Amino acid sequence: MRTRKTLLHLAVVYALFASSGALAANTAELPCRTTAECAEQARKIGATVDKSALKGGAYESQFSWLNRINKASIVMLSEEGIVSAQQGRRIAGGVQHVIDQAAQPDGKRPSDVLQVEQIMIDKIGPEASLIHSGRSRQDMYATYRLAVLRAQVLDYSDALNASRARLLKIAGDNVDTLIPAYTNGVQAMPISYAHYLLAFEASFERDAQRIRELYARLNLSPMGSAVLANSGWPLNRERLATLLGFDGVRENSLDSSQVSTFDIPLEAAGIASSSAIRVGALIGDIHTQYHQTRPWLLLEEGSTYTSSAMPQKRNPGLLMRTRESASDVIGLAGATTIRAHNVTTGMTDYKAAFDDLGLFGSAADMFERLDMVLDALVINPERALEELDADWTTSMELADTLEREHKVPFRIGHSFASLIVGQARDQGLLPKAFPYADAQKLFTQAAQKYGWKEQRLPLSESAFRATLSPRTMVETRKGTGGPQPAEVRRMLGEAGKRLQADERWMSERRQHLIDADQALDKAFARLLPASR
Repeated sequence: MRTRKTLLHLAVVYALFASSGALAANTAELPCRTTAECAEQARKIGATVDKSALKGGAYESQFSWLNRINKASIVMLSEEGIVSAQQGRRIAGGVQHVIDQAAQPDGKRPSDVLQVEQIMIDKIGPEASLIHSGRSRQDMYATYRLAVLRAQVLDYSDALNASRARLLKIAGDNVDTLIPAYTNGVQAMPISYAHYLLAFEASFERDAQRIRELYARLNLSPMGSAVLANSGWPLNRERLATLLGFDGVRENSLDSSQVSTFDIPLEAAGIASSSAIRVGALIGDIHTQYHQTRPWLLLEEGSTYTSSAMPQKRNPGLLMRTRESASDVIGLAGATTIRAHNVTTGMTDYKAAFDDLGLFGSAADMFERLDMVLDALVINPERALEELDADWTTSMELADTLEREHKVPFRIGHSFASLIVGQARDQGLLPKAFPYADAQKLFTQAAQKYGWKEQRLPLSESAFRATLSPRTMVETRKGTGGPQPAEVRRMLGEAGKRLQADERWMSERRQHLIDADQALDKAFARLLPASR
C-alpha cells in the first residue's frame, strides 16, 4: 500500500509538472532517499543545489549552513516568544535530528530549505514548520551566500597576506641588489630589487585595505527580512545577525536579499581581479628574463622542466601556470559582472555567480602558484649589475649632478648627457670606457648651444666616472620612497608593521566567527530536550 501511495504521489507530481505550470513544485513533496536524489529532484525544477554537498559537505556547505540558520531561527523564535518553550524544545530536537541523520551512512544532506524541513516534519510532525515563521528561501539563501562569500574573501585575504610576507622576505635579502628598472619597456634607471618588490607589496597592501572596507559592507545580515519586505512576525533580526557571526543587519529589507546581492559580490570580484592584474605584471617581468641568453633572474633548476625536443631549454612552467591562474581570475570576475548585467531585481542569475564560477577558488590557486614562483626565485646580483653597466641607465645622473653641485641648468646637462649617449652607442662604448676628453668636448658643445657662460666640464674624471656608477646613483637618491638603502629599509619596516596589522585583523575576524558559532551552539543546546 505504501508503494502504491508513493507511486500515486509521484504520478500526481509528474502531472503537475506536465500541466500548464500554474502550480509550482514543492521540493518537500518530492520524495528522495539519498543526498544525490534530493539534489536531482531540486535540480530538475531549478531549485538551488549545492554541489559541495555531494562531496561529503564542508562546514560551509549549503546543508550545513541551513542547519545553522535553523539553529539561530529556533533560538530567536523561542527567545522572542513567537513559539512556546515546549514548541521550541520540540523543534530544536527536529533540527538536531536533521544533523544527526546526515552523519549516518544512509543519511541525507539536501540543500533545499523545504527538503531539510521535510526531514524535520517526518520526525516530529508539521509543528516543525513553525521554524519557518517570518522567513523565506530569499533571506535564507542571501544569508548563506554572504557567509560563503565571507569565508572565501577571508581565505583570499590570507593567501594575499602570505604572498606579501614572501615579497617582504625577498626584499629584505636584496636591499643592495641593484637591477634595471624600465619605462615604456626600455631600461630607464637603476633601483634595488627590494625597491621593486616593495612597489608590488604596496599595491597588494592596498588590496588588503579594500578587503577590510569590503568586509564592513559585506558582513551585514539579510536574515529575518523574509522575501523582501519583512513579515508579520516581530523577528529580532539583530539577534539572528549576532548568532550567525554578522556585525549587524542590512537595514533595508529589499536591499538585503535583492539589491545588495548585485554590488557586494561585484566589489569582491573587482578586488580579486585587481590583485590578478598585478600578479600578471609581476610574472611578466620575471618571464622577460627567459627571453635573454644571460638572465639575472630565474627559477631554480628543479622548478622548471626540460623541453622534450630541445635539451638546452628549461621551460618555466610555474610562471605560465601562475599567469594562467591570474587570467582565469580576471576572466571569472568579468563573467561575474556579466551575470549581473541587464538582469532585473530579484532574479537568481547574479546572486551566487562568484561561487558558481569558482572565482575565489581560482584566486587561491593564483596566490598558491605565485608563492611557488617566489620560493623558487634565483637572483644573480652580479649579472644584474652587469646589465646596468652595459647601458647608459645612469646618464640622467650626469644632468642631476651638474645642476645639484655646479648649478648648471638641467636642460644643458640633459643635452650633454644625450650627446654622450649618442656618441657612445654609435661607437659601441660603455660608461666605464667612455673617454673623459670626449666628455669635455661634448659639454662645451652643449654649453655653446644654450649660450652658457661656463663651457668647461666642471667634473673631474673621477667625479665623472662616479656619476655614471649605478650604485652611486641609487645611494644618492633623496626624498621619501626612493631606492636609497636607508629609505628602503625604513619602508621595509613600515610594510612589515602594516602586514602584521592586517594579519591581526584577519585573526580577529576569524575569532569573531568562531565565537559566534560557539555562542549559537550553546544557545541552541539549552533548547534541546534534557533527555538527549
